[in-house]
Amino acid sequence: MTSKRMDHYLESLLVEEQFDLYRAISRFADEELADQLLAWERNKMLVPDDVIEKLGEMGVFGLPIPESYGGQGGGLTDLLLAGLALSYQSQSVAITAGAAVSLGATPVFLFGTEKQKSEHLPDLASGKRIFAFGLSEPGRGSDAANPEVVAEQVGEGFVIRGEKCWITNAAWASHIVVHALTDANGRNGHRSSCFIIPRDREGVHYQEMEGKTVWPLSSTGSIVFDSVEATSDEILGELHEGFYVMATALNGGRLFVAALALGSLAFALDKVRGYVQQRDQFGGPIGRFQRVQDVVFEMDLVLERNLTWMIELGKRYDQKTLEREQAAKLKIDTSRAASRLLQDAMEVCGGVSALDEFGLARHAADLFVTRVGEGSNRALMTQAVRPLLPDIADQLQ
Repeated sequence: MTSKRMDHYLESLLVEEQFDLYRAISRFADEELADQLLAWERNKMLVPDDVIEKLGEMGVFGLPIPESYGGQGGGLTDLLLAGLALSYQSQSVAITAGAAVSLGATPVFLFGTEKQKSEHLPDLASGKRIFAFGLSEPGRGSDAANPEVVAEQVGEGFVIRGEKCWITNAAWASHIVVHALTDANGRNGHRSSCFIIPRDREGVHYQEMEGKTVWPLSSTGSIVFDSVEATSDEILGELHEGFYVMATALNGGRLFVAALALGSLAFALDKVRGYVQQRDQFGGPIGRFQRVQDVVFEMDLVLERNLTWMIELGKRYDQKTLEREQAAKLKIDTSRAASRLLQDAMEVCGGVSALDEFGLARHAADLFVTRVGEGSNRALMTQAVRPLLPDIADQLQ
């Protein structure tokens, strides 16, 4: 394969320490994951435990967590770089680490009590423990502010009932952060709370979801809470402020999803660049045809533009100046453009693209998740357009 085009752009966008971090994780993905992915997928395996252990040893799970809690003391930008490096080979592996941080460890760091941080963050930062976020439900997706899972206050504690689904990392989760309704009569956005619930607690029933055709190596589970008892000490954040906890976690998560899409696009660009210079038809390489060149050019254009955009928004997130609409815009644009261009890339390469060993089909399928994960693009568009139409913002649907 030709040299990575993504490396060319990142080297000029990053300080030396960050670029070295990206290159180290990229080498791990290229040398220890790439040759095994196909066998794992064909055998319908999840990410092997030893891969998760190695990611932990490399410090990936603790990248944005302060050193005082066992982390690496970096920021979200460092996690985005890990996402780029891993998703170049496999979004499944990348999201395993990314969700563990952005939806697991980060909410604890941002909203946990000192006791919760001290108890959980060192193990979360090392990868010895993984938290999963229970948000989606069989009857709730985009309408996340109004969960059907209920946490009823009983005496000094709560009883949680209902089902969460599409939970990333459910198979490895030691705890589930459950987003549940706690005040049905509260004003919008102030009706729910988040609870940290051990997965082995009585009444918690986990099942891996079957039949998934995207992110095949990633665990995606369904969890039923059958009258699960919880204490007030297990609330993450403030009572009835669970939507704020969730929305804050998703803000950084949307940047990470954009990184997944860009990793897939970068892989496809390099694959196509190599293929069209080697594939001879009609007396020469197909890369000499302008219609083929147009696809290569546009892939490169989107990669450079959106890498630059993503790194800038990562800095703003770390500086606490990122607006929620900015994260949504990047995620929408990147996932849509990458998905469209992956289809163009497969057309350029022809029938060989249908073979799983060629790699493009894996990335084209996984890009679907980037369009609906961390908030469906269709729903996020309404959120992102509100600042543009302030006089009728309360009427937008």
